[in-house]
Parts: sequence; structure tokens; C-alpha cells
Amino acid sequence: MRTGLVLVSMGVMAATAMPVVAQTNVPVQAVPVDGTVLEVSATGRVVRAPDVATIRAGVVTQSATAAAALGDNAARMAQVIASLKATGIATRDLSTSNVSLQPQYRYGDNQPPVITGYQASNSVSVKFRDIARSGAILDALVKAGANQIDGPAMSLSQPDAALDAARADAVKRAQARAALYAQAAGMRVERILSINEAGENDGGNPQPPIMARMGVSMQRADVSTTILPGETDVTATLNVRFILK
Repeated sequence: MRTGLVLVSMGVMAATAMPVVAQTNVPVQAVPVDGTVLEVSATGRVVRAPDVATIRAGVVTQSATAAAALGDNAARMAQVIASLKATGIATRDLSTSNVSLQPQYRYGDNQPPVITGYQASNSVSVKFRDIARSGAILDALVKAGANQIDGPAMSLSQPDAALDAARADAVKRAQARAALYAQAAGMRVERILSINEAGENDGGNPQPPIMARMGVSMQRADVSTTILPGETDVTATLNVRFILK
């Protein structure tokens, strides 16, 4: 715990040293603090419902030759992308996330591996700005030829307002904690000396949401996939220094 007396002494020393370093450096003069410094770390939190879902959808194909595997994959992937655009997904919400071509091997005892064919994969990252429609669109993707789906990852389209609310909550929590410590020590909070932001989470890393009945929807046309966004925590952590008297 630092007191104003120590910092005032530091300020006098800095002022005395000023003429020595004035020709080469700009002196940094300590500001005297009249009181006891208390540092509090607090995390503010608000809860929001995600309104954007990002899912990776793609096609995996196999063939005897690399050219055939890649060509078949490209044709089927073109159908998947056309299906996405037909549902109203904007071009800006589509981006290729992975393209790969790998040989497939057969292994035998005491024998070198033998290439038996090739596997090609191509996946696209799809951003759904209307989560309620995402399940039906996934079903349409499977019908169009997609056989690989990962996700969804949920996020907020406009996290700044939620982060600001979390920061305000963090300040309130820090003030309440400082008041508690001051009362326990027989003192009072005079003012805030400094605020430093130590970290934040804009809601882009929530608990994995639920993708319901995905396996069933691939087999039965009368049951659709359901995506449940749930809620996510938006947090901000602050280090706040108070002056107590």
C-alpha cells in the first residue's frame, strides 16, 4: 500500500534532478498523491443473444486420379455455392476456407504404402445474418451435394455497444469494491486515480450452440435442422486505482 508521503518525496527528487537531464531528455516529474492508493480489478458483464452464425460447409470427393477427384469436387462445390446464393446469401458473406487434395494409401505388412486414389475437399465459410433461416439453408446445402458441415460459431454483428455496457458495469463493480475496502479500513473513497482496460470478450467465443436434429434431417425431408443461438456473455476487465482518505 503506497501513501502520499512516499510519492511526494519522489516528486521532490524528480524536481531536483531536472537541471541535470534538461539538455538531453524531457524530465518526467512524479505527481504527488495525497492519500492511500487502492488498486481494484473488476470484470463487467452483459448478456446478449448472438445474431450472426458462421458455418463451414463443403464437399469431400474421392477418385482414382487427382484430376478426377479435383474436377468432381469443383463441380459439386459449384452446385453448393449456387444453392447458397439462391437462398439469398450475399457474396460478401461467402469465403473459401479450405481447399485440399491428398493421396489415399493402402498399407500392408512389410510393404511400402501404395496410393489407391485421391481425396479432394473444398469448404466455404458461410455467414448467416438471419439465424432463424440457417437450419433450412443447411438442409438445402446437403441436397445440393454438401457432405461436410462444421459449426456454427455464434457472434454479435455490432459488439461495440455491448462492450461499452460491459465497461460501464466494470466501473460500477470496481467502485463498489473500493467502497467496501475503504469502509473496512475506516476510510473513504476520494476519487479515481486511473483506469486501465486489461481485456475484453466481444461475445465471439460463447459456449457451443446447439445444432439440433442434423443427422435426422439428412435422412428425412420432413424434419429440418434447428439452430438455437442461446446467449453469450460480453465482458470487459478493468484495473482501477482509487485514492482513499
